[in-house]
Amino acid sequence: MELSNVTLDIFTKLEQKWLSHCQTTNKVRILSIDGGGTTGIVAASAASLIHLEDQIRLKTGDPHAQIADFFDMIAGTGVGAITAAMISADDGTGHPLFTVREAVKFITQNNSKLFKVNKLAGVLHRQKRFSAKSMGKVLKEIFKREDGTVLTLKDTCKPLLIPCFDLKTSAPFVFSRADAAESPSFNFELWKVCRATSATPSLFKPFPLISVDGKTSCAAVEGGLVMNNPTAAAITHVLHNKRDFPSVNGLDDLLVLSLGNGPSCGRSKVRNNGECSTSSVVDIVLDGVSETVDQMLGNAFCWNRADYVRIQANGLGLGLGLGGERMMRPRMEEVLNERGVESLPFGGKRLLTETNGQRIDGFVQRLVASGKTSLPPSPCKESAVSPLPNGR
Repeated sequence: MELSNVTLDIFTKLEQKWLSHCQTTNKVRILSIDGGGTTGIVAASAASLIHLEDQIRLKTGDPHAQIADFFDMIAGTGVGAITAAMISADDGTGHPLFTVREAVKFITQNNSKLFKVNKLAGVLHRQKRFSAKSMGKVLKEIFKREDGTVLTLKDTCKPLLIPCFDLKTSAPFVFSRADAAESPSFNFELWKVCRATSATPSLFKPFPLISVDGKTSCAAVEGGLVMNNPTAAAITHVLHNKRDFPSVNGLDDLLVLSLGNGPSCGRSKVRNNGECSTSSVVDIVLDGVSETVDQMLGNAFCWNRADYVRIQANGLGLGLGLGGERMMRPRMEEVLNERGVESLPFGGKRLLTETNGQRIDGFVQRLVASGKTSLPPSPCKESAVSPLPNGR
């Protein structure tokens, strides 16, 4: 009898521990959006994001709910960074400047301006180059409030993380709201941050930028070269940022959604003569970086498909700008109706029985069950920032 009571007590405690482990209320929610390679915005992440926000609104019954309401950290690279910044930039009232649909629509309509071919540079360099001036003009328009305020990294509803590669130091440079809150030397205008992470070497010149106080400079090229899939950087940031995430002690405290953009280079990696174009080499690097990060995170989460979900299109690296809005809807539906793909522990991939849309639906159920994020909209106001001892 005593043994039975001890056994019951043990199993009761184990059950309580298991149930508490399964609770999502205390988990920090991370959204990560891959870069789009050299093709601009692609159907994969656009479809996933729109479906994600639609499902959040459906399951909460709130027609005005937005992604930023349910995620504690948003990260992005390249065109994924532009989207991430648009849906997290503060309109001045604590709400995002754009819904996901508005952001995707704006980028799609302005794709030809963001990636406008510079004909003169193309003749001189004998390869296609895009206009830095045209992209900069569009980005400045995006990240400016109606009252004319130019937004910086500090002006976001939720913590934001965007990587680039700094040619001056030959090392990754990660822009984050946390650093911007610590010091104006790490606060940059949002349009410049997005311009920096989009500076693909084969298509744009390196982009020089300086912090708002003029003390930190960077010669940036595309962040995708080192972090096309910024999920690992976002997770590391959360684990070590005790100011914004004091309750996080390990991966068990995280709920992560990582949105891929499909293979950047499709099937045209190698020409008939066996050579690769410069843009194809860049796309191969971007694909390799993204898939390597996914493989490592799958292992780190012990292939826990509930806490770490990676949505990746199976062979659809389709630029929305190639067909405009007319082609956007059928491509997005195709992405959502595809069966999901998942990395295997020892390499390779497998097709899942669930579609990408169904996997997002399942993630949203856990997301909504945990309620809206409890992080304050902006802990980085001027009044809350104390200069660092070294004056940075």
